[in-house]
Amino acid sequence: MQKPNRNALQKNGPPGAGVRHEVRIVGGRWRGRRLHFPTGTTIRPTPDRVRETLFNWLQPMIVGARCLDAFAGSGALGFEALSRGAATAVLVENDRAVVRYLREVAALLGADSARIVEADALAFLGRPAEAFDLVFLDPPFTAGLMPALLGRLAKGGWLAPGAFVYLESPAAEGEPALPPGWTLHRSKRAGEVGYHLARVPAATGDAGQDEP
Repeated sequence: MQKPNRNALQKNGPPGAGVRHEVRIVGGRWRGRRLHFPTGTTIRPTPDRVRETLFNWLQPMIVGARCLDAFAGSGALGFEALSRGAATAVLVENDRAVVRYLREVAALLGADSARIVEADALAFLGRPAEAFDLVFLDPPFTAGLMPALLGRLAKGGWLAPGAFVYLESPAAEGEPALPPGWTLHRSKRAGEVGYHLARVPAATGDAGQDEP
Protein backbone atom coordinates (compact mmCIF):
# COMPACT_ATOMS: atom_id res chain seq x y z
CA MET A 1 0.00 0.00 0.00
CA GLN A 2 1.29 3.44 -0.90
CA LYS A 3 2.10 5.52 2.17
CA PRO A 4 0.06 8.76 2.51
CA ASN A 5 1.84 11.92 1.48
CA ARG A 6 2.03 13.90 4.70
CA ASN A 7 2.72 17.07 2.74
CA ALA A 8 -0.97 16.99 1.77
CA LEU A 9 -1.93 17.90 5.34
CA GLN A 10 -0.14 20.10 7.81
CA LYS A 11 -1.12 21.52 11.18
CA ASN A 12 0.74 24.72 10.37
CA GLY A 13 2.63 25.05 7.07
CA PRO A 14 5.97 26.87 6.95
CA PRO A 15 5.78 30.60 6.19
CA GLY A 16 5.04 31.20 2.54
CA ALA A 17 4.54 27.51 1.74
CA GLY A 18 1.56 26.54 -0.44
CA VAL A 19 0.13 30.06 -0.39
CA ARG A 20 -1.77 29.49 -3.61
CA HIS A 21 -2.41 25.80 -3.14
CA GLU A 22 -3.68 25.39 0.40
CA VAL A 23 -6.91 25.73 2.28
CA ARG A 24 -7.54 25.80 6.02
CA ILE A 25 -10.25 23.98 7.94
CA VAL A 26 -12.02 26.80 9.76
CA GLY A 27 -13.81 25.07 12.65
CA GLY A 28 -14.52 21.85 14.51
CA ARG A 29 -12.22 19.03 15.59
CA TRP A 30 -9.71 19.67 12.76
CA ARG A 31 -9.76 23.44 13.11
CA GLY A 32 -6.58 25.06 11.81
CA ARG A 33 -5.47 22.08 9.71
CA ARG A 34 -4.11 23.18 6.33
CA LEU A 35 -4.79 21.03 3.28
CA HIS A 36 -2.14 21.42 0.56
CA PHE A 37 -3.83 20.44 -2.68
CA PRO A 38 -1.99 19.54 -5.91
CA THR A 39 -0.54 22.19 -8.18
CA GLY A 40 -1.36 22.19 -11.87
CA THR A 41 -5.11 21.78 -11.27
CA THR A 42 -8.12 24.05 -11.75
CA ILE A 43 -9.13 23.79 -8.09
CA ARG A 44 -10.87 26.95 -6.83
CA PRO A 45 -11.43 26.47 -3.10
CA THR A 46 -14.35 28.19 -1.41
CA PRO A 47 -12.71 31.10 0.49
CA ASP A 48 -12.32 30.84 4.29
CA ARG A 49 -14.68 33.72 5.01
CA VAL A 50 -17.37 32.24 2.76
CA ARG A 51 -17.07 28.83 4.43
CA GLU A 52 -17.21 30.43 7.86
CA THR A 53 -20.45 32.21 6.96
CA LEU A 54 -21.88 29.12 5.31
CA PHE A 55 -21.22 26.87 8.29
CA ASN A 56 -22.65 29.48 10.64
CA TRP A 57 -25.84 29.19 8.58
CA LEU A 58 -25.65 25.39 8.81
CA GLN A 59 -24.81 25.19 12.52
CA PRO A 60 -28.32 24.10 13.62
CA MET A 61 -28.29 21.04 11.33
CA ILE A 62 -24.70 20.03 10.51
CA VAL A 63 -24.26 17.54 13.38
CA GLY A 64 -25.26 14.11 12.15
CA ALA A 65 -25.91 15.27 8.58
CA ARG A 66 -25.28 13.09 5.52
CA CYS A 67 -23.38 15.28 3.06
CA LEU A 68 -22.51 15.24 -0.63
CA ASP A 69 -19.66 17.41 -1.93
CA ALA A 70 -20.26 17.07 -5.67
CA PHE A 71 -17.17 19.02 -6.81
CA ALA A 72 -14.78 18.12 -4.01
CA GLY A 73 -11.58 19.73 -5.34
CA SER A 74 -9.50 20.71 -2.30
CA GLY A 75 -11.96 18.93 0.00
CA ALA A 76 -12.57 22.16 1.90
CA LEU A 77 -16.36 21.77 2.10
CA GLY A 78 -16.59 18.02 2.68
CA PHE A 79 -13.85 17.86 5.31
CA GLU A 80 -15.13 21.04 6.98
CA ALA A 81 -18.55 19.41 7.32
CA LEU A 82 -17.02 16.30 8.91
CA SER A 83 -14.85 18.45 11.18
CA ARG A 84 -18.01 20.12 12.49
CA GLY A 85 -19.86 16.89 13.21
CA ALA A 86 -21.47 15.65 9.99
CA ALA A 87 -22.11 11.91 10.12
CA THR A 88 -20.86 11.13 6.62
CA ALA A 89 -19.55 12.91 3.54
CA VAL A 90 -19.27 11.68 -0.03
CA LEU A 91 -16.64 13.67 -1.93
CA VAL A 92 -16.97 13.38 -5.72
CA GLU A 93 -14.05 14.38 -7.94
CA ASN A 94 -13.16 13.54 -11.55
CA ASP A 95 -9.44 14.42 -11.51
CA ARG A 96 -7.48 11.25 -10.64
CA ALA A 97 -4.55 13.13 -9.08
CA VAL A 98 -6.95 15.10 -6.88
CA VAL A 99 -8.77 11.90 -5.92
CA ARG A 100 -5.46 10.47 -4.68
CA TYR A 101 -4.85 13.65 -2.68
CA LEU A 102 -8.34 13.50 -1.12
CA ARG A 103 -7.81 9.89 -0.09
CA GLU A 104 -4.47 10.80 1.49
CA VAL A 105 -6.09 13.63 3.44
CA ALA A 106 -8.92 11.37 4.62
CA ALA A 107 -6.38 8.80 5.82
CA LEU A 108 -4.23 11.38 7.60
CA LEU A 109 -7.23 12.95 9.33
CA GLY A 110 -8.63 9.55 10.26
CA ALA A 111 -11.83 10.56 8.47
CA ASP A 112 -13.38 7.10 8.26
CA SER A 113 -16.79 8.60 7.49
CA ALA A 114 -15.50 10.22 4.28
CA ARG A 115 -16.10 8.35 1.01
CA ILE A 116 -14.05 9.52 -1.96
CA VAL A 117 -15.61 8.77 -5.36
CA GLU A 118 -13.79 9.24 -8.65
CA ALA A 119 -16.55 10.37 -11.00
CA ASP A 120 -17.99 13.25 -12.96
CA ALA A 121 -20.64 15.00 -10.84
CA LEU A 122 -23.41 14.72 -13.44
CA ALA A 123 -22.58 11.08 -14.05
CA PHE A 124 -22.63 10.44 -10.29
CA LEU A 125 -26.10 11.99 -10.08
CA GLY A 126 -27.18 9.61 -12.83
CA ARG A 127 -26.56 6.63 -10.55
CA PRO A 128 -29.16 5.10 -8.23
CA ALA A 129 -29.94 7.80 -5.69
CA GLU A 130 -29.02 7.92 -2.01
CA ALA A 131 -30.56 10.55 0.25
CA PHE A 132 -28.47 13.43 1.60
CA ASP A 133 -29.31 16.10 4.16
CA LEU A 134 -26.82 18.59 2.71
CA VAL A 135 -25.40 18.95 -0.81
CA PHE A 136 -22.58 21.27 -1.85
CA LEU A 137 -22.55 22.47 -5.48
CA ASP A 138 -19.67 24.69 -6.56
CA PRO A 139 -18.99 23.71 -10.18
CA PRO A 140 -16.53 25.57 -12.44
CA PHE A 141 -18.08 28.96 -13.10
CA THR A 142 -17.66 28.76 -16.88
CA ALA A 143 -19.09 25.26 -17.29
CA GLY A 144 -22.79 26.20 -17.12
CA LEU A 145 -23.61 23.04 -15.17
CA MET A 146 -25.87 24.40 -12.43
CA PRO A 147 -29.27 23.96 -14.16
CA ALA A 148 -28.52 20.33 -15.07
CA LEU A 149 -27.19 19.59 -11.57
CA LEU A 150 -30.27 21.06 -9.89
CA GLY A 151 -32.52 19.17 -12.29
CA ARG A 152 -30.94 15.83 -11.40
CA LEU A 153 -31.04 16.55 -7.68
CA ALA A 154 -34.71 17.54 -7.88
CA LYS A 155 -35.79 14.38 -9.69
CA GLY A 156 -36.09 12.56 -6.41
CA GLY A 157 -34.17 10.31 -4.11
CA TRP A 158 -31.04 12.45 -3.67
CA LEU A 159 -32.42 14.84 -1.08
CA ALA A 160 -33.90 14.00 2.30
CA PRO A 161 -37.03 15.96 3.32
CA GLY A 162 -35.99 19.45 4.34
CA ALA A 163 -32.47 19.05 2.91
CA PHE A 164 -30.26 22.04 2.18
CA VAL A 165 -28.33 22.67 -1.03
CA TYR A 166 -25.39 25.08 -1.13
CA LEU A 167 -24.79 26.79 -4.48
CA GLU A 168 -21.75 28.83 -5.47
CA SER A 169 -21.80 30.85 -8.70
CA PRO A 170 -20.59 34.13 -10.23
CA ALA A 171 -21.99 37.05 -8.22
CA ALA A 172 -22.93 38.79 -11.47
CA GLU A 173 -25.54 36.09 -12.15
CA GLY A 174 -27.57 37.07 -9.08
CA GLU A 175 -29.80 34.63 -7.25
CA PRO A 176 -30.00 31.14 -8.78
CA ALA A 177 -33.12 29.80 -10.46
CA LEU A 178 -34.35 27.01 -8.18
CA PRO A 179 -36.53 23.97 -8.94
CA PRO A 180 -40.23 24.28 -8.08
CA GLY A 181 -40.95 24.10 -4.35
CA TRP A 182 -37.40 24.98 -3.27
CA THR A 183 -36.83 28.18 -1.31
CA LEU A 184 -33.79 30.43 -1.06
CA HIS A 185 -32.88 30.32 2.61
CA ARG A 186 -29.78 32.56 2.61
CA SER A 187 -27.87 34.48 -0.04
CA LYS A 188 -24.70 36.62 0.01
CA ARG A 189 -21.79 37.65 -2.15
CA ALA A 190 -18.08 38.01 -1.53
CA GLY A 191 -16.32 39.85 -4.32
CA GLU A 192 -16.93 37.95 -7.56
CA VAL A 193 -18.53 34.98 -5.77
CA GLY A 194 -22.23 34.60 -5.07
CA TYR A 195 -23.11 31.96 -2.51
CA HIS A 196 -26.56 30.73 -1.65
CA LEU A 197 -28.28 28.20 0.58
CA ALA A 198 -31.50 26.66 -0.73
CA ARG A 199 -33.92 24.39 1.07
CA VAL A 200 -36.13 21.69 -0.36
CA PRO A 201 -39.62 20.99 1.02
CA ALA A 202 -39.66 19.28 4.39
CA ALA A 203 -42.66 17.17 3.42
CA THR A 204 -45.23 16.80 0.66
CA GLY A 205 -47.07 20.07 0.28
CA ASP A 206 -44.51 22.00 2.33
CA ALA A 207 -42.77 24.82 0.47
CA GLY A 208 -39.79 24.61 2.79
CA GLN A 209 -40.48 27.87 4.61
CA ASP A 210 -39.67 26.63 8.11
CA GLU A 211 -36.41 27.83 9.62
CA PRO A 212 -33.92 25.12 10.67
